Amino acid sequence: MATSSQFKSVVIDPVTRLEGHGKIHIFLDDQGKVANAYFQVPELRGFERFCEGRPAEEMPRITTRICGVCPGAHHMASAKALDRVFNVEPTETAKKIRELYYCAHMIHSHIAHFYAFAAPDFLLGPSAPPEKRNILGVIETVGVDIGKEVIKHRSYAQKIQAIIAGNAILPVGGVPGGMLKGINEEERAQIEEMATSILDFAKFTIKIFDDVVLNNEDNKNLVLDPGYYMESYYMGLVDSNNHVNFYDGDIRIVTPDGKEYAKFAPEKYLNYIEERPLPFSYLKVVYLKDKGWHGFVEGKDSGIYRVAPLARLNVADGMATPLANQEYKRMMDLLGKPAHHTLANNWARVIELLYAAERLLQLVKDPKITSDDLRAEPNEPDEGVGVVEAPRGTLIHHYKTDKNGILKKNGVNLIVATAHNNAAICLSIKKAAQRFIKANGGNGQPIVKEGLLNMVEMAFRAYDPCFACATHSLPGQMPLEVMIHNSKGNIVWKKSQFVE
Repeated sequence: MATSSQFKSVVIDPVTRLEGHGKIHIFLDDQGKVANAYFQVPELRGFERFCEGRPAEEMPRITTRICGVCPGAHHMASAKALDRVFNVEPTETAKKIRELYYCAHMIHSHIAHFYAFAAPDFLLGPSAPPEKRNILGVIETVGVDIGKEVIKHRSYAQKIQAIIAGNAILPVGGVPGGMLKGINEEERAQIEEMATSILDFAKFTIKIFDDVVLNNEDNKNLVLDPGYYMESYYMGLVDSNNHVNFYDGDIRIVTPDGKEYAKFAPEKYLNYIEERPLPFSYLKVVYLKDKGWHGFVEGKDSGIYRVAPLARLNVADGMATPLANQEYKRMMDLLGKPAHHTLANNWARVIELLYAAERLLQLVKDPKITSDDLRAEPNEPDEGVGVVEAPRGTLIHHYKTDKNGILKKNGVNLIVATAHNNAAICLSIKKAAQRFIKANGGNGQPIVKEGLLNMVEMAFRAYDPCFACATHSLPGQMPLEVMIHNSKGNIVWKKSQFVE
């Protein structure tokens, strides 16, 4: 953390417990109060550009390299986009195997985020020493046996992905029209055994959340604190019953008061959302097209919407499995619907973990899951859109090809959850900073303690952002900021270009 000698700004760099590299810049007024806050992404990956000119069928293998945390999300979104590019409907068994795989993917990611990224703040406290606020600190607090269960069940989810798609980190199972391989009875039985154990662990995680957050007055009040409250639109996939679905369905958007704003097939997404670059970040903002971009403001007149677990529960009318639906109702009874509490993403995440475990067990017991009817024949290539709900929110892959199936120039568009949430994250950290960083006695010097800065990070961390996934194109100019600090950490010289 660095501050200027005149206390004009506070920089949290690097932001911790996330995928990628980012920083939060908090700007102060003359009284030392928070005037504004932004988070910046100083890394560029550029996957959209170097995918151009490649055969489209390579995309499910290329895009898994974007991120080591959510390769399964990119793999499935890419495979679904290729279904549309080649105008082919996957077989019933292929769809079930894909969803089986995808439930395991959601499980591994949600376990990682809840226990390694979110739990340290609640279990150890936001102001605990930084060296303790990590997975090792969690294990030290809850005990090695619970730590072993966390590691074991995340590894089960990874093993299931590897059985189905060849590799947990670099899957190769999805192809246009279906899957490369199926699962035999021995593999099915192995998956069922692991799925049964995962379901028990998901129930245990719900209890952990109850004990650590809901039954702890300080932590419960933190979730309900107005510093973590923001009214916005929400977006996510739903099935035909308007229940949460990670793999398939229509995209639904609801207003800040919970009314349906739009519901549409994934390929129509450009009619409803729009992207624009920011001059200070490699990450674009995405907003509702009809509402337009009005800057970082909340409410019904803003174009800002949110994705991620809380958004998925807000756009849905319930969960498609019984235990998860009970937990869904319990959360909405407490928070109201839609729930605008940013930290409630962590509650929604454990409810989704329970849903994914229930659905995993349902699918692996389906008689058709071991069928060898795995792939339908593709047709002539053209253009296609594939959408799944990544652990962090709605993921869109859009490909355009020539008659030979080669991706055209500007023929790859990837909109990831962190891009959807970019504006909301900036607004969330601003609200948290204004809530928790206060001027001290009117002398222009703010109270800036490490624990308070971590409480600002908690607003950011609730979205589980992924920057490797999100940064695909330049914002028009090359932003650069150079700062020189003296031995006391004060900024003595700064030069910037194209940074607001």
